[in-house]
Amino acid sequence: MRLYDAAIMMFYAAASTRALVSAFNTSPKHSRRAFISTTARFMSDTTAVDPNKYPFETVEPKWQKYWEENQTFKTPERDLSKEKMYILDMFPYPSGAGLHVGHPEGYTASDITARYYRMKNYDILHPIGWDSFGLPAEQFAIQNNVHPEVTTKANIANFKRQLKMLGFSYDWDREIATTDVDYVKWTQWIFLKLFEKGLASQNSIPVNWCPALGTVLANEEIINGKSERGDHDVVRLPLRQWQLKITEYAERLADGLEGLNWPSGTKVSQEQWIGKSTGTTA
Repeated sequence: MRLYDAAIMMFYAAASTRALVSAFNTSPKHSRRAFISTTARFMSDTTAVDPNKYPFETVEPKWQKYWEENQTFKTPERDLSKEKMYILDMFPYPSGAGLHVGHPEGYTASDITARYYRMKNYDILHPIGWDSFGLPAEQFAIQNNVHPEVTTKANIANFKRQLKMLGFSYDWDREIATTDVDYVKWTQWIFLKLFEKGLASQNSIPVNWCPALGTVLANEEIINGKSERGDHDVVRLPLRQWQLKITEYAERLADGLEGLNWPSGTKVSQEQWIGKSTGTTA
C-alpha cells in the first residue's frame, strides 16, 4: 500500500500523462500495477537528465500541450455501465493579484481525487469556473475609470494561465464565469421562479451600509465598525431590499443532510446555515 500511495503522489507531482493514458487503457483491476510501472518508467526518463532535479521546464509544457491538444480530461459521454463522480472546486474570485497559495492547496487535493477515480474507470466531471462578481472589481473600475468587464476578463485570462501551468485535470470546455451573459440569464430566471412561487419579497430590514463603497456589507466584511476594504465607516440602518424565504425549505434542507457522507464539521455548518429551529410550548 505504501508503494501505491507513493506512486500516486509522484504521479501528481510529475503530472505524467504516460501513467494516465496507461491507466485509461487498462481495466480497474490492473490499473494499480500499470500505474506504478509507467510511473517508474517516467521517473527513469526524467532522472536521466539530472538525478537530483525534476525538469519542470521541459516535461510540464510538453505533456500539458499534449493534454490540451488531445482533450485528455474532457468529460466523456455518459456510460451508464460506469460509476460517475462529480468533483467540483469552489470557483475562485479572479482578483488582479492572481492566484495565492491557498488556491492550489485546495485544488491539488480535488485534482488528486479526480485522477484517482479516473484510474478506477469512473466517468468524471471535473470543471472549473470563475466567481467573477465582486466589490473589488467594482471599486477598481470606479477608481480607474475602466469598465469592470475589461479588467475582469483580463484577470480571468491570467488566472487561467496560472492554473494551466499547474497541470490540473480540468475539463476546460465546461469553463464558466458568473459574469457571462449566458450564465447571468439563468440566475435571473431562478429569481423569477422564486418570485412566482412567493419565495421572494421586498422588506425593510437593518443592514450594514457603507456610504463610501455604496453597498451593503456582510458582517464578515466589517472590522471594528470599518469596512475591511478601504477602512470606511459602516452604519446600521434600515434598507428596503429583496429577501428569499429559504426558511420555507428548512425542513427539506435539514432532512437532506441525513445519510450524506460528509465530514461532521461540514454537516454542522450546513445545519447552522439552514437555521431550522423548534420552539417550545409553555
